Order: sequence, then structure tokens, then C-alpha cells
Amino acid sequence: MKVAPLLKGLGLTAFLTIFFIIYLWLLKNPAFAVTVMPVTALDRAIPFQPESLLLYVSLWVYIGFPAAFFGSRKGLIGYGFAACALCLIGLGCFYLWPTAIARPDIDWSRYPGFTFLQNIDAAGNACPSMHVASALFSAIWLDRQLRVMRTGMGLRVASALWCLGIIYSTLATKQHVALDALGGIVLALLVTAAAFPLKRHLGRPQRVPGPDSGSDI
Repeated sequence: MKVAPLLKGLGLTAFLTIFFIIYLWLLKNPAFAVTVMPVTALDRAIPFQPESLLLYVSLWVYIGFPAAFFGSRKGLIGYGFAACALCLIGLGCFYLWPTAIARPDIDWSRYPGFTFLQNIDAAGNACPSMHVASALFSAIWLDRQLRVMRTGMGLRVASALWCLGIIYSTLATKQHVALDALGGIVLALLVTAAAFPLKRHLGRPQRVPGPDSGSDI
């Protein structure tokens, strides 16, 4: 059974709303002492780049693509369970091991675009980076979907570069340090590996021209 785009949009909005309510509560009410994440040589090598903010916020567009390309309720529900597991594990880490980054010596007033970001996403809930975890998790599923849809290498490469750009932006905006990003990568890979059997439900996200074009999920 196919799922209407409106229902997908409403479901994703509700999912993100619930996630951020819990995320912000944990950010403001850490259950244990907060650990400040160490700065590595990679962090020192990457300067603050305010123009990378656009890539950073583009995550909220990027993560919508995998859900949008599912054509059946069964496939979408399976993907949703995997996405829920990703977020619940991340939130569990923030509860059991509250982390933060030491804010760099930057005059944020010179960068108005960062004001909102600094207000809602302070220095806490650092590791694992859910920004990185969500981007990589989405990229893996999206690559599988694009392959099934036979879109060619161009879109797959563009998707991979977009994901890498988002990951890089977490360091270039100084919202995370390298160890946070590494934690997000590990989290995304573990959840995706555990959810691998769900990939058999992908089928064809959209109808594909050819003798089997009537098959979709």
C-alpha cells in the first residue's frame, strides 16, 4: 500500500518535533556531570567557516529524501523503526553521558546567522553528533534507493558529496569536534548494519521503465 506524500511530511514533522523536545530537555537538564570533549589536531586544522552554515542546516532537507522515496507503507515503517533506533540510542548516550564542547573564542555577534543556532543548540549533547549520524544514516539508505531506481552515478555521487559536506560543516561551524563526528559515524554504521535485513523491503521506490516497471514497494 502506497503512502501519500502529505502523510510522509506530517509523520516526519511529528518525528522531528518529538525528538527535539527530548533533545532540548536533556540539553538543559543533564542527569550527570558534563564531560567536555577534547580538541584534536583535526579540529585545530579546520578553521571556523561561517559560510558552511548553509550546508549545516541543509541536513533538514537531506533527511527527508529517503522517506519521500519509499513507495509502500511496509518499507516506510521499517525505515522509520531504524530511524527511531538511531535517535533513541543517541538520546540514551546524551542521558547517560552528557557531553559538551568548549566554545571557541569567536565573536558570535559578527555572525547573525548563528544567533538562532547558538540559542537552540548550545554546547551540549555533543557526542555522538546526531547531525553526523542522521546525515550518514540517510545517505546510506538514499544510495540504496537511487541504485534501485537506476538513476545513474551522478545523483549517487551528488548525494554522497552532500552528506560529506554536512559532516564537514559540523566541524567548520564549530558545533562539534572531530570525536563527536566519529561517534556519529559509528552510531549510523551500527544502526544501519543492524537494520540491514530491512533493505529487502526497498523494492523499487519509484516505478522504473522496463518490463518490471509495475513493481514498487
